[in-house]
Amino acid sequence: MSFSLITHLRHVDIAVPDYDKQVEFYRDHWGLSPIGGETGLTYFAAVGSPEQYVVRVRAATEKRIDLISFGAASRSDVDALAAKLAVEGVSLIHEPQDLQTPGGGYGFRFFDLEGRAVEVSSDVATRKHRKIEPKEDVPVRLSHVVVNSPQPEVLLAWYEKHLSFRLSDTNTHPRVGPIFYFLRCSAQHHSLAISRGPHVALQHISFEMRGIDEYMYGSGRMIRAGWEKLWGPGRHRAGENTFTYFLDPNGNTMEYTTELLTLDEDTWHPSVFDVMEPETADQWGTANDMNEFITEKMFNTLDKGLFIPPPV
Repeated sequence: MSFSLITHLRHVDIAVPDYDKQVEFYRDHWGLSPIGGETGLTYFAAVGSPEQYVVRVRAATEKRIDLISFGAASRSDVDALAAKLAVEGVSLIHEPQDLQTPGGGYGFRFFDLEGRAVEVSSDVATRKHRKIEPKEDVPVRLSHVVVNSPQPEVLLAWYEKHLSFRLSDTNTHPRVGPIFYFLRCSAQHHSLAISRGPHVALQHISFEMRGIDEYMYGSGRMIRAGWEKLWGPGRHRAGENTFTYFLDPNGNTMEYTTELLTLDEDTWHPSVFDVMEPETADQWGTANDMNEFITEKMFNTLDKGLFIPPPV
């Protein structure tokens, strides 16, 4: 199968118990724009992105990842990938069909190895968007999503085999071994990453800002508003991107970032970075030290929706 069958990350959909506060967080503080929905369901767009929406929030009694959605270039690529996964024994939630979510399109859903619902779609209508102006501290687009896994090596192999993701870099600990795998489906350093954790859960969702100034303005705005900053501001070694992580009202971690590395596919070779070297976590040396409190918060709580199709 061609590496290009999956082109990019479209959106990440979450379900949360405190729905009203999550909607307020994204709308009034994080800088996303609600573009519709229904009772207990809101779609949020990033004003600089052509994607119809980058996050969907659904009211639920228990917290979960509802869906991770990726793009494909054409209906034929969607069909080809669905047929491949079916032959390989991957559990399909539904076959390729016309989608009823904003922007329509054509896609199918399936469970990954650990029970997360994943969608691949094409022909979704582009959304009218605009250029983000200097000093405008709102997300341009969705950057990447990171998931926690108790078996990251097995999950890495699954995404490489079935979806043809490529390994960009690895972070490792001298006692624990590899703790972070960065995976790409395009020239962007990573659209998906897998973190070693005690259970299956969301680790964080990351949003791209216009540039360094806008990233810092946004980080400072959130800090001044009293939102709990977990870690940052700083610049990672793997991917070269900046980071500031905040806790949302439901205990999920959200990140502002910018300048994520674009790779040369013909010359790139994965590196292994030792997290005991301080530059691996933060090349600038400006972020607060990573500690057990931050790690525990990023472990999040066990995803209660595994192998259960989301209702929307």
